[in-house]
Amino acid sequence: GWDSVLSILQVPSGITVATVALNGATNAGILAAKIVGTFDEKVSENLQNYQDSLKEKVLGTVEDIKIQHPNNFDN
Repeated sequence: GWDSVLSILQVPSGITVATVALNGATNAGILAAKIVGTFDEKVSENLQNYQDSLKEKVLGTVEDIKIQHPNNFDN
């Protein structure tokens, strides 16, 4: 809760702290994979593939919306 957030904000310089959203297990996993991926090429490649798949999913959703609502994208 807030006690945790406030204590993280007051960590002194020189102490590394990484935070993710409450109930943010996916982002915590991605952060951990990024850290491990700096030393493990296979983890880094898998993470890149996962992030590329997310990008393609978002772009596909944008195209679906454009098809379903073409009048909202007239220039």
